[in-house]
Amino acid sequence: MRVYLMVFCLICCTAKGQVVYSIAEETERGAPVGNVAKDLGIDAATLSARKFRMITGSSKQYFNINASTGALSVNEPIDREQLCELKSACLLNYELVLENPLELYRMEFKVLDINDNSPSFPLSEYHINVPEFLSPGARFTLPNAQDLDEGTNGVQNYTLSPDEHFHLEMQTRGDGSKYPELVLKKALDREQQATHKLVLTAKDGGDPPKSSDVPVIVTVLDTNDNAPEFEHSVYRASILENSPSGTLVVQVRATDLDEGPNGEIRYSFSNTTSADLQRMFLIHPHTGEVTVNGVLAVQRPLLEILIEARDNGAFGMSSTAKLLVEITDVNNHGPEITVTSLSSPIPEDAAPGTVIALLSILDKDPGENGKVTCQIPDNLPFQLKPSLANYYSLVTSGLLDRELISGYNITITATDLGSPPITAQKTLWVLISDVNDNPPVFSADTFDVFVEENNPLGAFLYQVSASDPDMGENGRVSYTLRNSTVAGSALASFLSVSLANGSIYAKRAFDFEQLRSFYFQVEAKDNGSPALSAAITVNVYISDQNDNAPAILYPISQNGSVAVEVVPRLADEDYLVTKVVADDEDNAQNAWLSYHLAHSSDSTLFHLAPHSGELRTTRSMRSTDFLKHKVVVVVRDHGDPPLSSSVTVGILLADTLPQALPDFDDSGEPPPLLNATNIYLIVSLVCVSCIFAAFLLFLAIVRLCHCRTCCCCPADEYEKYCYSVHMLPSSHLPPDMLEVTGVGKLTHTYLYRASVGLGPSNSSLPNGDAGNIPSSSRLQVPGPCIQVQQVQSDRLSAVLVVSTSSFHFFSPRHVALCHWVAVSVEEGTEGICRRAGVISWDL
Repeated sequence: MRVYLMVFCLICCTAKGQVVYSIAEETERGAPVGNVAKDLGIDAATLSARKFRMITGSSKQYFNINASTGALSVNEPIDREQLCELKSACLLNYELVLENPLELYRMEFKVLDINDNSPSFPLSEYHINVPEFLSPGARFTLPNAQDLDEGTNGVQNYTLSPDEHFHLEMQTRGDGSKYPELVLKKALDREQQATHKLVLTAKDGGDPPKSSDVPVIVTVLDTNDNAPEFEHSVYRASILENSPSGTLVVQVRATDLDEGPNGEIRYSFSNTTSADLQRMFLIHPHTGEVTVNGVLAVQRPLLEILIEARDNGAFGMSSTAKLLVEITDVNNHGPEITVTSLSSPIPEDAAPGTVIALLSILDKDPGENGKVTCQIPDNLPFQLKPSLANYYSLVTSGLLDRELISGYNITITATDLGSPPITAQKTLWVLISDVNDNPPVFSADTFDVFVEENNPLGAFLYQVSASDPDMGENGRVSYTLRNSTVAGSALASFLSVSLANGSIYAKRAFDFEQLRSFYFQVEAKDNGSPALSAAITVNVYISDQNDNAPAILYPISQNGSVAVEVVPRLADEDYLVTKVVADDEDNAQNAWLSYHLAHSSDSTLFHLAPHSGELRTTRSMRSTDFLKHKVVVVVRDHGDPPLSSSVTVGILLADTLPQALPDFDDSGEPPPLLNATNIYLIVSLVCVSCIFAAFLLFLAIVRLCHCRTCCCCPADEYEKYCYSVHMLPSSHLPPDMLEVTGVGKLTHTYLYRASVGLGPSNSSLPNGDAGNIPSSSRLQVPGPCIQVQQVQSDRLSAVLVVSTSSFHFFSPRHVALCHWVAVSVEEGTEGICRRAGVISWDL
């Protein structure tokens, strides 16, 4: 009957152009698998037009696609065991290629296993030989069956045909696989049954399951029931350690009561004898002679060797004897020093007793020759302490200091007690690692820093430096300012310090007069863990600069006035007039003051003490001395450059205090002494005065020659005696007054006769202000009509008396001669003035 397997196809996932199918192996040709067009979202009608094709790396085309529907079917049955052999997962990869446009889709077929293979054994028959003397419980390994199917379709269990002497047990290997064992459950008797035929069956877990059988033939062998026997159970021998190869140690003998091969005896070392002993000695297999083979490199004086005598029976029986060989030592080995463990580097703060190294010191010689003494130099902070057998501990015996010694060469000397003794040495290099056990150290506890006041911002003041003998981060020092206040302000507002190099900088300008000194602390901290620190006190002394002028405290001048001191009119010599008191906020020589008399109205009358500032009279006062004196005192310091202040002192000579102090700002001081400059000025003034006087005399003579006694002038002389007077426009004067003001040095009174005319016509002067007169008109007044009333040093006032009928306006024809004057006309002299105006009179 032909069994058709149903196709089990499952689309697991379709993602990013990939589809996965599962199909059972041995699926018959033409069985449907899926629809590629539907699974991949492709229009099935376009498959042919887009020239689809399937690409695979397999030599066979296991699947086929219908071009019109996109149906995927089996083209060739798949044998999973042939395709994937023993792989747990069997996968076939295909690529579906479409053109116009070009697209690539991946298809993956997972081939599922079916139970199409039966278990099989490598051999068609198995034979097992079992001695008859074996006791129940003896085990014999049976062969494993192979099944090409995977998982539950593989071999699952074994069964054994029923038998009273044997049964089957399953065992598990280390890798988890199981195998069958044949177990003897009842003793065998060859005389009753020499052969036992069993059938071993292997069965898989398929549905339905498949199985395979293999015959197992058990043959019972005859027993060699007599074992060889030695003459002695223990043999003893002694031999020197340096015995040459081939030296006979002992010969052993054994007998076997069996006959034939079961009675033939072979000698050998037992498997329990160590391999080293088997290499050092040889035993002849037939004679039983034990000889030396090579160097007897042993560490113990007595060697125990087991010798086995076995017959040649099918199942040879054996017996053993013990050989004790005493090795006489000759001290041919030196101590061997082995460093089992070494801690290097070790921290420098390791406590005494800290284990640095563990040493193994061995001497292969036995007895006294193998005993060893060890020592290290006494000048090291280490010592050796015995630990276990042949082991020593190297421990610290004192305190370590990496800053003093960073490493030690420790020479370990081991000497055995042989004769002559043999010595071995080994040198250990132990490094000392740094721990942060040293705080930063300054070279001094305090530093004094001197800085001038008025320093620039950011000025470098000082650099503190601390050293730390530690290494690495433990020795890297950083600097900070400890929090404190200076003059009520935070220290950080005055100073800053470089974190890396300790440079201190000023953040503001210092003023000696406000702050003369202060101190602060700089902390140096390393970067260890925990960090260690140290602090230094820095005293800052601000040195003075001459930046303050002396301040005069007495006498005080208020609002720019002169300070006045009253001195008796007849004061004696060295009379204390006053004492100038001054102060300078600077210090030292910048505040050393000296007093100087910069100016004195009478240098012979007063003198000033340069150090005390006392102003005293040089001589007694005289009645001829001026009552007022003025002195200027300069107070100067000794700075570089020096600064000074001055005060003006007015000195009043009076016996009593006046009710009102005189003004010392005028020229009441005595005239200065005659000097070359004054002489030049006097000569110049005399010359100018003489020239001016001559000029005035000349003018007076000229005018007297032309003056007439009458008040009216003839017509032909009119032009000769007329003066041109200009009326100033917009002038507002009281009626009937005309004032004439002249400029010049006039020292006499003049009376001029004048007649006033208003030009060529006889027009009258209009009523009202003179400003109504045209500005281009000119008033001519004869000189005799003018009377000078008042003469000052540089101006004159005159009264011009005119008749109304005498005023005439006419166009200007006269050229101005000398001065501009103001003329006023008033009623009274002749009673003929009617109007007034401000005019300009050209002389």
